[in-house]
Amino acid sequence: MKMEREVLAKPAVAPLEVARLRQDFPILGERINGRRLVYLDNAATTQKPQSVIDTIASYYRHDNANVHRGVHALSQRATDAYEAARANVMRFVNARAPEEVVFTRGTTDAINLVAQSFARPQLREGDEVLVSAMEHHSNIVPWQLVCQQTGAALRVAPIDDAGDLIVDAYAALLGPRTKLVAVTHVSNALGSIVPLARVVALARAAGIPVLVDGAQAIAHMPVDVQALDCDFYAFSGHKILGPTGIGILYGKASRLEAMPPYQGGGDMIRSVTFERTVYNDLPYKFEAGTPNIAGAIGLGAALDYMRGVGVEAIDAHERALLADATARLAAIPGLRIIGTARDKAGIVSFTLEGVHAHDVGTILDHEGIAIRAGHHCAMPVMAQFGVAGTARASFALYNTHDEIDALVAGVERVRRMFR
Repeated sequence: MKMEREVLAKPAVAPLEVARLRQDFPILGERINGRRLVYLDNAATTQKPQSVIDTIASYYRHDNANVHRGVHALSQRATDAYEAARANVMRFVNARAPEEVVFTRGTTDAINLVAQSFARPQLREGDEVLVSAMEHHSNIVPWQLVCQQTGAALRVAPIDDAGDLIVDAYAALLGPRTKLVAVTHVSNALGSIVPLARVVALARAAGIPVLVDGAQAIAHMPVDVQALDCDFYAFSGHKILGPTGIGILYGKASRLEAMPPYQGGGDMIRSVTFERTVYNDLPYKFEAGTPNIAGAIGLGAALDYMRGVGVEAIDAHERALLADATARLAAIPGLRIIGTARDKAGIVSFTLEGVHAHDVGTILDHEGIAIRAGHHCAMPVMAQFGVAGTARASFALYNTHDEIDALVAGVERVRRMFR
């Protein structure tokens, strides 16, 4: 692992001008219970820069029309903006062509598309789908459903007590019955970064396709789907400064071409009679009905913003915040950090002795500090660590070390209240 991280090391990047960047996010000026908002719930959803808000508003003010279906000027402008957003996504993740970028409602929708359109037609009784023990429910339940429908079995690669994937155990589970690996890039509950290069390479050597849940990685580190060599990569717009209700499924063209449509309706067809339907080309074959046009255009604006700031600089900034928060929270008596993987993204989950996680979150909210409390849609992870839930602080490019000060001081107050 050490050697892999040294190979992947990047040159030093200039620090972010966070004070200036914060001015781009109007919601950060909100006051909660009379206090300045400290927003540390970015793993749930990120805030939106003014440029994204303005782009969405401009579409509705000036270009609102349906795409792909009209010859009038508004429809053509909307279509141009919508397809420009697709090309933007292609560049951002380094897909080979726009046809490999499918717009979905989010990560969950994208994973379900692959489960039903790619996995279900080929799974048979005795086949296996392999996931990891740190998955979000959205990368567990779709595979449970498709296994129930086909007689296949769900296998689980274990994690250790730090929250690292046990790669040797994962490799041992790969076999002739394994028809798909579905694994997260970053754990939403622990912050653990999966060593995807090794995970994908091991599956590829066995001829097994790989889907990556990239919801928690896309805004925090560079993603190159060609370098990863994964078959599918899914993420959500709202995790990367964009709007809700829009997501992306990247798929290798050869995989997508071989898959039947996930849903039927308008825009995914070339011709329809009562006898037969001829389906549209990629990626439209998987985009039935009127899409979230404003969402796609807003996502494109969010990617422009991310590119302007620099993903490498964002990664470095968030790692510094994580190191600061981890060290200071760990020093609080009775506080236990859940998830101490060797390589982590900007997420720190913790419990406080004698205090329910929801009480931690509620009391911090009175201080204007927004964190997440609960099982984080990762109940198997909570079970492994023997907790019902955790308090979770998660960072983004606009967070500051002053906000870490506020978080630590708030948690100290909670501890004293329950002492």
